[in-house]
Amino acid sequence: MSDFILPDIGEGIVECELVKWLVSEGDMIEEDQPVVEVMTDKALVEIPAPHKGQIKRLYYKEGDIAKVHAPLFELSEEGSEQEDDANNDNDDSASEKATASSTPAIQKTETKKQASDSAGPSEATSATELKTPASPAVRRLVREYDLSLGHISGSGRDGRVLKEDVLAHLKRPQGQTDTPAPTQSAKRTSAADQQVRVEPIKGMKAVMAKRMVAAASSIPHFIFSEDIDVTELLALRAQLKPLAEASGSRLTLMPFIMKAMALAIREYPILNSRVNDEVTEIHYQPQCNIGMAVDSKAGLMVPNIKGVEHLSLLEIADEVARLTEAAREGRVAQDDLKGGTITISNIGALGGTYASPIINAPEVAIVALGRTQTLPRFDQAGNVTARAIMPVSWAGDHRIIDGGTIARFSNCWKGYLESPQSMLLHLG
Repeated sequence: MSDFILPDIGEGIVECELVKWLVSEGDMIEEDQPVVEVMTDKALVEIPAPHKGQIKRLYYKEGDIAKVHAPLFELSEEGSEQEDDANNDNDDSASEKATASSTPAIQKTETKKQASDSAGPSEATSATELKTPASPAVRRLVREYDLSLGHISGSGRDGRVLKEDVLAHLKRPQGQTDTPAPTQSAKRTSAADQQVRVEPIKGMKAVMAKRMVAAASSIPHFIFSEDIDVTELLALRAQLKPLAEASGSRLTLMPFIMKAMALAIREYPILNSRVNDEVTEIHYQPQCNIGMAVDSKAGLMVPNIKGVEHLSLLEIADEVARLTEAAREGRVAQDDLKGGTITISNIGALGGTYASPIINAPEVAIVALGRTQTLPRFDQAGNVTARAIMPVSWAGDHRIIDGGTIARFSNCWKGYLESPQSMLLHLG
């Protein structure tokens, strides 16, 4: 048998959160079979098995912080699992059995009798046990003592039943049960009687918190807001949508917005630059890698599309779809998170209008897109017409970008979006 050592995931990451075990102790697994999901500062990473064998031991619980270069799980070599099975019928609960062996045998017998007399199996009990959070090892320990998870109070997060809860239940005097779950009326207690739920800030949320504080405190933000008439853009998108779908692509407004931004950056490259730590140099980036903020289940992620200036609308659409799906699942590749040069936050998808976005350092600009609304506007003849208006809010690094520059850049970008056919003149 051998320990699987958590490998160096890169980018100086020294620890990660263990999100979910995909196997249990005792399971037979194949080579390259996913074993565990861990959350780094950047993304959710799935770790596969190095070879075929049997999982003998899991060194961490879900929610624990695992260290790089430390054992993650113990895996038997292929073919040795049968010998191990003869020595240990169920290695999944080895540690629980060792601890529980201190309980007198007579108490174990009495507990079994008590469980069979007072809590016989029923459909309701089975349903309760399925809903009660507990690890596979704990469930096996409960079955070994003929107990019911529904009769054991869990001290873990969200009522999770831990091994210690089972052992404490075993030590209770005969006839005494755990305190039942509070009824709905009991929950309506005064605020003073309720406890504050504490949740640690870790993983991507912790990284985001540090970066936002650093950006907000060290970068002077210049905010510029504008309304963009996207009526013609929506009409063009409606015309091209069937053609895109025939090619297997989903065409939204985002590819147009990104392409127009890349064209505007040709005229105002400082929006696609970085500034050194000493604020003595401006580094103009060789390509336009546009990031898009995605509200994923793992926290805020900003994957970026590389070289937008060289991509077609369909290629951008495919990249938007790929990265959005990956980000929402928390499985964005490290390369997709590196090298961003400017960011778009589509806050309007959640119903917002104007915002004051915080720059995603080391970038120097970010734009928040508001919700597109149909609003009355005057046409050239003075008549009121219905137009599709999208509010936008820019934030620029005021150390190197002045208000006039960001306004002129926004006007150039706005021109492409309000007259999308004009982009054809600049596509290479």
